[in-house]
Amino acid sequence: MFDSLSEKFSNAFKNLRGKGAITEANIDETLKEVRTALLEADVNFKVAKEFVTKVKEEALGQKVISGVEPGQQFIKIMHDELTKLMGDDPEKPENEINFNRPAPIPFMIVGLNGAGKTTFTGKFALWLRTKKKKDAYLIPADNFRPAAKDQLITLAKNIGIDYFDSDLSMKPVDIVKKGMEQAKLLRKEVVIIDTAGRLQVDEVLMQELVDVRALFDKPEVLLVADAMTGQEAVNVAKTFHEKVTLTGVVLSKMDSDTRGGAALSIRYVTGVPIRFVSMGEKMKDLELFYPDRLAKRLLDMGDVLSLVEKAQDIIDEKDAERMMKNLEKNRFTVDDFLRQMETMSKFGSMGDIMKMIPGMGGMMRQLGDLSPAENEMKKMKVIIQSMTKEERDNHKILNGSRRERIAKGSGKTVQDVNQFIEKFNQMQKMMTGMMGMLKGGGMPNLPGMGGLGGMMGGGDPMSGGKGFRQAPGMGMKTKKKGKRKGPFGGGFF
Repeated sequence: MFDSLSEKFSNAFKNLRGKGAITEANIDETLKEVRTALLEADVNFKVAKEFVTKVKEEALGQKVISGVEPGQQFIKIMHDELTKLMGDDPEKPENEINFNRPAPIPFMIVGLNGAGKTTFTGKFALWLRTKKKKDAYLIPADNFRPAAKDQLITLAKNIGIDYFDSDLSMKPVDIVKKGMEQAKLLRKEVVIIDTAGRLQVDEVLMQELVDVRALFDKPEVLLVADAMTGQEAVNVAKTFHEKVTLTGVVLSKMDSDTRGGAALSIRYVTGVPIRFVSMGEKMKDLELFYPDRLAKRLLDMGDVLSLVEKAQDIIDEKDAERMMKNLEKNRFTVDDFLRQMETMSKFGSMGDIMKMIPGMGGMMRQLGDLSPAENEMKKMKVIIQSMTKEERDNHKILNGSRRERIAKGSGKTVQDVNQFIEKFNQMQKMMTGMMGMLKGGGMPNLPGMGGLGGMMGGGDPMSGGKGFRQAPGMGMKTKKKGKRKGPFGGGFF
C-alpha cells in the first residue's frame, strides 16, 4: 500500500540533498512535488494545501540542529505533520476503546455495501477475543442483503464466536432488541451488530441506523470505509457522521494498491479517528491504526514497532531459544532453516517485511519484483520436505544416491538439490555470522548477502538507499538470561 506515494515523497526529498540549510528557495520545489503527490493520491484538495503550508511554516521556523542535515530535518518535520494530520495524540491514543462500561457494550458496524462490513465484524470479534480477552456476540441485522447473515454465521462458526439467529423479516431495530436480550441472558461482554448497507447513501438506510442507535446510550459506531475509493470514502464518512455520529472509522482493503487519500484525509475532514485497518481476507488480518507508524512507512523510515509486535505474536519463544543455543554452538541444520522459512512466511511476503525496515523502501524499488526469490523459497521447502530426519539434521551425509532419491521425491532435478545444498552451506555461514550481529549490536558483512551487511551499518533515508541505521527494538530480550533474538526468531528470516 502507498508505494507510489512513498516513492514520490522520496523523489521530492532529493532536491534537499547537499544543501547547507533549509531555506524558502530550496524547499519550494520539494513542497511543490509533495503537494502534487498528495493530490495524485486523491487527498482532499484543502487538506493537501493546508498540510504543505504547515510543513513550510514549520521548516522555515526551525533552527538548524547541529550535526543534522537539512534533508533529515525536513523529513522529521514531514513525519510530525503527517502524524498530526492523521490524528495521533501521544497523551491519549485515539484508537483505544473504553471497555470500562456496563456489559454488553454495543458496537454498530455501518457502511455501504461492498466496503467489507461483515468481514470486519468477524475480524473484530476475533481481535476482541485474542487481544482483549472479551467474549463477543454477533447480531446479523442486515435484512436488505440476506446473504450477509449467512456469511456472518459462517464466519462466526469458523472462529468459534456465538451469534444470534436473527429473523430477517423483522425490522433492524427489532432484530437488535431481540439480539441484545439474548446477549444479556448469555452474559456477553460485547455485542457487534452487522447493520445493512446500500450501494449509496439513502434516507431509508440512515433512518434504520438512527433507530438502532437510539436503543443505546453512547454506543460505539464504527464505519467501514473502502480505502480504494479514496476521496469518496471521506465523503461517505462525513455523511454517516452527520447522521449517526461515528465514534471511529475502519479502513478496509488496505492491502490493495490504494493511493492513500482516505487514510490521509478522513481524520482531518471528519474529526473521526481511524481505529483499525483491515489488511486482507484472513480473519487475523486486522490491525490497530497508528498514525505515526503509517507516517514512517510513507517516508521510508520503516515500522519496526509493528514488525516486533508481529514477531511477538508469531514466534514460538521456546523454539527461538533452542535455535539460539544451537547457533551459539555454531550449529544450524536444514531443519532449522525450514523452521526459519516457515516463520518468515507467517509475516507475509518479503516485500511486506522489508517495507517495515528503515531505509529498505528505496532498495525495494531498485530490486523490483521479489516473487522469484519467494518462488525459490517454495522450491527449497519442497526439497527439504523430501529429506529424512537424519538428513535434515546432518546434510553432510547426502551422497549421490540420497540426492537422487530426494530429487525424485520432490519432483526436482539432482542439479536443483545440489544448488540447494550449496545455498544452505552459505546460509550456515551467514547464520554463524549473525550471532556476531546479535552479540555486538551491528550487522557484519555476511557471505551470500553481498553488500547488505555493510549497508545496514549506518545511513538514512536521504542517502539514496546506501544505508540505514539499525532501528531500536530490532532485537527483543527473551525471558532467559536476557539474551537477544532477532525479530524473526533468532536468524535473518
